[in-house]
Amino acid sequence: MNSAPLPTFRPLSRFFSHIDGERLVRAALLAFLCLWLIVSVVLPLSTLVVKSLCDKAGGFVGLDNFIRYFQTPALAVSLGNSLWVSGLTTILAVGLGFAYAYALTRTAIPAKGFFLGVAMMPLFAPTLLNGIVLIYLFGKKGLVTTGFFGLLPFGLDIGLYGAVGIVIAEVLYIFPQAVLLLTMALRATDARFYEAARSMGASPGRVFFTVTLPGVRYGLVSACFVGFILCFTDFGAPKVVGGFFNVLATDIYKQVIGQQNFVMGATVSVILLVPTVLAFVADRVSRKKQSAMIAARCVPLVPCPDSRHDRPFFFFCLAVALAVIGFFAVAVFASLARVWPYDLGLTLAHYDFSRMGGGGYQAFFNSLKMSAASAVVGTAVTFAAAYLIEKTSGMGHVRRVASFLCIVPLALPGLVIGLSYIFFFNAPAFDLFGLRIPNPANGLYATMGILVLSNVVHFFTVGYLTATTALGQLDREFESVSESMGVPFYATFLRVTAPVCLPAILEIALYYFVNSMATVSAVIFLYAADIPLAAVAVANMDDAGDIAPACAMSVLIVAANVAVRTLYGLFTAKVRKRSQAWAAPGNEEA
Repeated sequence: MNSAPLPTFRPLSRFFSHIDGERLVRAALLAFLCLWLIVSVVLPLSTLVVKSLCDKAGGFVGLDNFIRYFQTPALAVSLGNSLWVSGLTTILAVGLGFAYAYALTRTAIPAKGFFLGVAMMPLFAPTLLNGIVLIYLFGKKGLVTTGFFGLLPFGLDIGLYGAVGIVIAEVLYIFPQAVLLLTMALRATDARFYEAARSMGASPGRVFFTVTLPGVRYGLVSACFVGFILCFTDFGAPKVVGGFFNVLATDIYKQVIGQQNFVMGATVSVILLVPTVLAFVADRVSRKKQSAMIAARCVPLVPCPDSRHDRPFFFFCLAVALAVIGFFAVAVFASLARVWPYDLGLTLAHYDFSRMGGGGYQAFFNSLKMSAASAVVGTAVTFAAAYLIEKTSGMGHVRRVASFLCIVPLALPGLVIGLSYIFFFNAPAFDLFGLRIPNPANGLYATMGILVLSNVVHFFTVGYLTATTALGQLDREFESVSESMGVPFYATFLRVTAPVCLPAILEIALYYFVNSMATVSAVIFLYAADIPLAAVAVANMDDAGDIAPACAMSVLIVAANVAVRTLYGLFTAKVRKRSQAWAAPGNEEA
C-alpha cells in the first residue's frame, strides 16, 4: 500500500520566503510602537472616559455626570467663559503675530534675527509667570496701576482679575506660536505671483488682499486653531489672574485638587476634550491643504528695501520686542525687590526657598533631571518612530495606524493627560468581564518615570512631525543601496540617517527640554511629595501667597531654558561650520 504524498503548502512557503530577518525586526518594532502608544495614550484616555460615565462608587450612570454638570450654573458657565476668552485671545494673538511675521518676511528691516529671538522668549516661561508679572504691572499695587509708584500724576487700573487678565496673559503665550506658524506660511509664497501683480499695475493694498492673504489663508486658519487650543486648555494664567472668572481648565483643578472629586474632574476633562478635538481636526485639514500649496512653489520672495514700507514695520517690531523684554525685566526686578512696592531695594532673599512650600531648589533640580530625561527619551522614541513609519516599505496598514496614533497626543490637553494617567496607572488591577486583571503599569505611578512619560506623550506629536519632515527630505536611495549591499537597516540609521538629520534631532531635544521645564498642566496631578517640580512649586507658592518667591522660581526656569537654548545655538553653529568646511571644494577628505 503506497502512502499518499505529504501535501506541500506552496503559498505559505512562498510567503515566508519573502520575509527576511530585517523585515521581521521592522515589523516587530512597529508593533511595539503601536503597543506603546496604546498603553500610554489610548488606554489612559479610555479609562478617563469610562470614569466620567460612573459614579464615585464605580457604578455605571451613563450621562448623569454631564447632566449634573450643565445643571450647575457655577460650573456650566465655565464652558462659555472658556470659549469666549479663547476666541478673543486667538483673534488678538494671531493678528499681532501676523503683523510681526509679515515684517520679518516681507520687509527689509534690520535685526530680524534679534526680533525673532525676542518673540520666542515667552516659550521659555511657564504661563504662571505671565499672570504673576501682570499682577506686578496691573495689580492693586502694580507698577502701571500706581503710576510708576507716584512718579506719574495718574495710574491705569484695567481691572486685571478676570477675563481681562486671562486674555492679556494668553496673548503673550500664544503670540510666539502664531509668529512661527505664520512666518513659515509667508516664506512659502511664490514670488512669481507678486511679479505678475506688479506687472499688471496692482497697488500694494490690492496685492495684499488678492495675493498675500489668499496665499497664507491655510496658515492663518492653522494659527487660529492652534491658538484656540492652547488658550482653551491652558491652566497657568487663569489660575493666577482668573479670580472668580471660571474656565474649564481651572474647574478641573478645583474638582480634583480642591474637592477630591475625581469623577467630576473626569467629566469636565471630557467636556474640555470635545472642542479641542474638533479644533485639532480642522487644523489638520488646513495644514494638509497648506502643504499641498507649498509643494507647488519654488521661487522664494526676496523683499526689496522700501523706507516708506519698512520704517513703520520696524518701529512696530521694536515696540513689541521692547514690551516683551520689559515684561521679563519686571519679572527679574520683582524677584529681587525686598517688599513690593514698599521697599524696592534689591535682595536675593526671595531665592532662598528653604522657608517656602513647593520643594525649593530640590524642585528645580528635579525639573532639570526630568526635562533632560524627557529630552533624551522623547527624542529617541520620537525619531525612531518617525524612521520606522517613513522608511519602512510595505506594511501599509500598520504604518497608517502607527502614524495616526502618533498624531493623537496633539489633541490631548495636558490636564487631560495628567488626570487620565491617575486613573490608569494608579489602578492596581482592572475588572474586565468579571475577571480581575493585574495592572503591570501600576509600578510606574508616583515615580520620575511617569513624569517623563507624561511629558514624552504630551509633546510627542510636534517632535514626530519635525522628524518626519527631516526624514522626508532624505533620498530613499540610501535605504535601497544599503539593502542591495546587505547593510543592516540599523547600521544605515546610525551611520547615515541620524548624522544627516542631526539638526532636527537637536531641535526635537530642545523642544522637549524647554517645554518639560515650563509645563505644569500634566505633571501637577502626577508628581509625588518626594519628587517636587519647579513649575508646580510656582503654583503652590502662588496658592500660599508667596508671589515674589514664585516669581523667583519662574525666573530660574526661564534662565535654565535660555542657557540650554544658547548652548544649542552654539553647538549647531559649530556643526554647521564643520559641515560647510567638509563640503568645501578642494577638500580631499570630502
